[in-house]
Amino acid sequence: MTNGNDPIFRPDGKNAIHDGIDHEPGGGKALFDPTDTVLLLLDHQSGLFQNVKDIAVAELRANTSALAKLATLHQIPVITTASVPDGPNGPLMPEIHEAAPHAVYVPRKGEVNAWDNALFVKTVRETGKKTLIIAGVWTSVCVMFPALDAKAAGFKVYAVMDASGDPSEMASRTTLARFTQAGIIPTTANAVICEMHRTWNRPDAAKLAELYTMVSPNYRAVMESYQKAQEVAGARQKNNGQKDVRSTTPDLAASQRL
Repeated sequence: MTNGNDPIFRPDGKNAIHDGIDHEPGGGKALFDPTDTVLLLLDHQSGLFQNVKDIAVAELRANTSALAKLATLHQIPVITTASVPDGPNGPLMPEIHEAAPHAVYVPRKGEVNAWDNALFVKTVRETGKKTLIIAGVWTSVCVMFPALDAKAAGFKVYAVMDASGDPSEMASRTTLARFTQAGIIPTTANAVICEMHRTWNRPDAAKLAELYTMVSPNYRAVMESYQKAQEVAGARQKNNGQKDVRSTTPDLAASQRL
C-alpha cells in the first residue's frame, strides 16, 4: 500500500488517500479502512462446492482467488479454516494459499460455526483489526454464523456474496435478508477490490487492473482495446513527426514503462 515510499492509506482512522494530490477530506469515511481490515476465507472446500447452486463454482473460485491476491498485494491479513476437511466436505481450494502464502490456517475441532472455535477467534483478535471481510461456503451457515457472532462482538462485518455460495437461490436470498437485518454489510468481490483501490494514482495500478479481469473477465478486453488504440495513435503521431504522447491512465502508463 505504497506510492513511492509513502503509504496510500494510514492507520489514523481517517481513511484518506495519500498520493500527493489534494482530495476531499470526507472521501472514504463511509468505506472500509484497508489498514483496519482482515480477510476471513471460510470453508471453501471441494466437497461443499458440489452443493453450490446460486453461483457458478468457477466464478466463485475466481472471485475468492482475486480476494486472496488482493490481500497479498495490500498486505492484508488472511485467515482460513475448514470444516472437517478429512471428511466428505473435502480439502480447501488450493488457490487461496497459493495466492496468499501469508494466510494463517486455523484448524477446527468439528465446530460448524468458526466463531465457536476459541483459537479461530483468538487469531482474529490478535490481528488487531476491527473490520472483517468474510467469504465462505455455505453463505447461510459458514459465513452467516461467524458474521453474526462477530457483529455481536463489536466487529464491523462485510459478507462477500459472490465469493460465497449456497445450496439454492432461496437460501442465498434469505441469508442476504438476515445479513441486512443484523447490520452485516453485503458486498461483492469487485466492490472489495474497488474499496481497497480508491485511486489509479499508485504504483501498483497495473496489478490491480489484473485483479479486475478475474472478477470481470470482459475488463481485459477493455484494457486490450484501449491499449491497442493508444499504440495506433502513438504510431500515427510518430509517423507524422509529432511528439509521443504517453498515457495518463496509470495502469496503461505502467505497462508503457515496461
